[in-house]
Parts: sequence; structure tokens; C-alpha cells
Amino acid sequence: MTHSQSATTTEQNTSRRDVLIVLALLFTAGWATNHFVAMMPVLHDDEHISDAALEGAFAIYAIGLLPGLLTGGGLSDRIGRRPVVLTGATGAALGNLLMLIWHTEPGVFVGRFVVGLGVGLAVSAGTAWSADVGGVRGTVLAGLTLTCGFAIGPFASGLIAQFTDGAALIAPFIVTVVASLAAVAAGFGVSTPRSASPASPAQEDAPLECGDVPAARSDKSLFRALATSLPMSFWVFSAVATSVVTMAGRMTDFSGPWVPGVAAVLALGSGVVSQALARRGSWGPPAGIAGALLAATGFVVVAVGGSDPAPIAFLIASILLGAGYGLCLREGLLDVEEYTPPERRGLATGVYYVGTYLGFGLPLLLRAVEPSVGIVGPLLVIAACAAACALVRAGQIRSGILARH
Repeated sequence: MTHSQSATTTEQNTSRRDVLIVLALLFTAGWATNHFVAMMPVLHDDEHISDAALEGAFAIYAIGLLPGLLTGGGLSDRIGRRPVVLTGATGAALGNLLMLIWHTEPGVFVGRFVVGLGVGLAVSAGTAWSADVGGVRGTVLAGLTLTCGFAIGPFASGLIAQFTDGAALIAPFIVTVVASLAAVAAGFGVSTPRSASPASPAQEDAPLECGDVPAARSDKSLFRALATSLPMSFWVFSAVATSVVTMAGRMTDFSGPWVPGVAAVLALGSGVVSQALARRGSWGPPAGIAGALLAATGFVVVAVGGSDPAPIAFLIASILLGAGYGLCLREGLLDVEEYTPPERRGLATGVYYVGTYLGFGLPLLLRAVEPSVGIVGPLLVIAACAAACALVRAGQIRSGILARH
């Protein structure tokens, strides 16, 4: 092997290692975020925190996210991805550490808010970082990895809480904090990419390479990126939260920390499968139409299930909502990657994720309006809005506004 070949091989290995570390940071961010759903029954039973307060803590996380998402991506465009992502991941660990040592109602609210701040920074800048080092494939893998973290976190914490007698309020938080800090430590070893420009979308299935950046497309604009991605963003975490919080919380035949964990695995596992099928089948932008319609159908199933859903309704709704989540997340991220100028990728990613994370407030909204208007009507309105976004995307495809290459 010549010196140049050896250097190229080393460079490629470094690129792959960097992608894996960035993905590990995103995975642990997803874990640190969503494992809380498995802790909600434990906090209710052991600390006597009300369901309304726990759903409020679930929603206050989204409030903490907003400044992190809005500032993290744009800040990383200016000062670099690594300091923003590592600061955010450390903040997520700190928030869970607060809940570990202070698991009363005020501590849970403060801890969840801090987790939101940290994850907002880590997700927006981390997704852009993954695109920097891995091109379009990095963008797709970022969405898949976050989904896996969201799914595995509550499932693992639910199992740990279920089978660690006397330590259900301690062990899950310890595991989460340690995993987050381990990823942060690895993140210090990621090299700075030579270029922040994205790879061609045609490279989605190609091996990861370093360098080889094509010329920027002339039709890139922040407005176009957000006009195509934001209609998808609203059906990402609203779908998951409806399954994991609203639907799981209404199950009366089953209870315990494993129930929301199972809901997370069903919904987010379906999200992983739907993203993989869309990638393998090269579905393209119409996958977003399918995603919004799947989410709409899932909301209808939740509405029909009412206040005491049957297990089969729980199963069907979780799968439908999860599949919709996966397709909407994937298509929105690809829209951002395709149409955003490279120097504004972090900002666009952050704005897109603001739209997605607003969905975490949906369970609290449904609980607030239920005494006056019930749950069926609001869910049907939400389903109609999701269907309307599917029509918007269809119109964008027909008009040529949305035509990824």
C-alpha cells in the first residue's frame, strides 16, 4: 500500500469513527430525554407526584428545549459543533443528576427543564454535526439514532426500575447520567471536519468518505428548507407523546413503569422500521405524505379508544403513530439538509426541531381541555390538521417546490 493510499484509509477510518461518536452523543441525548416516561409511574407511586404535575414536567422539558434549539444550531454555525454539542450533552446529564438527588416535584420540574436546555443544544448542533461528517447519510443516521435513543431509554429504565427492588428511583438515573458523560468524554476526540458542506443526496447509500464535497446548489435557501420541513415537524413528537403519555396513561388493565416503556418501544421501533423502509425503497418526498396520514390515522384510533382503550387499540395506535413519527422526522431532516445553505444548517436544524418538540406539549394540552370538551373532539381536530399537512406536501411536490435530487 502506498503512502497516499494509507493516508486515505486512515482518513476514512477517522471519518467513520467521528460519525459513530457523534451518533453516540445523539443516542445518549435521546436516552436522557425520553427515559423519563418510564420514571413517571415510579415518581407517582413512590413520591406521590400527581399525573398532572408529571405531564407538566414532561411539557416543561419542551420549554427548556426552545432556547437550546433556537440558539444551539446557529451558535454552532459560528463557533463550531463540538463545544455546543458537548455542553448540551453535559447539561442533559446534569438535569438527570438533579432528578437523581432531588426527586420531589420541584426537583423534577427543575431537572426536566435543565435536560431540555441541554438536549436542545445537543440535538440541533449534533444533527448538523452528523451531516458535516457524514453527508446525507449522516443526516439520515442522526434521525435513526435519536429514534433508537428515544426508544431504548424508557425501555431500559422501565426494566431497571421494575427489577431493582428499592432502587427504582436511583438506578435508572445513574445509568442515564453515566452513559451521557461517557459519550461526552468520547466527543472530545472527534476531529473538526474539513468542510461543513453537505454531500450530494445521491450519496445517501454510498460509503462514508471524507472530503469530496460537491458545489453548492443554487436553489438552496433557508425559507425553502423551512417551508418544506416544518409541515412535517409538527407530527414527529406529538405522535410519540400521544402514544407514550396519553395512550399509555389511560391503560387501566395494565400499570407500572414498563407500560410507557412498551409504548415507547412500539412507537419508536415502528419509527425505525418506517425510516428503514423509506430508505431501502427510495420513497422520496412522498414518504412525508404517508407519514402525516399515518399520524392522522393514529390520532383517530386514540380518539376512538377513549378513556379506557383496549389493548389492541393501544397496539395499533402506537404502531401507526410511530410509523408516522419516523417518516415525518426523516423527511423533515432531509428537506433541511437538501435546501439549507451549508453555513446556516445549524440554524435551520434548530428551527425544525422546535417544531418537532412542540409536540411534547400535546398531552398536557389534551389534559387541560378534556374537562370542558373531552378528548375525542380535540384529537379529531389534530388528526385533520395532520391530514392537511399531507395535502400541503402533496401540493409542494406537484408544484416543484419540493423536488429533492
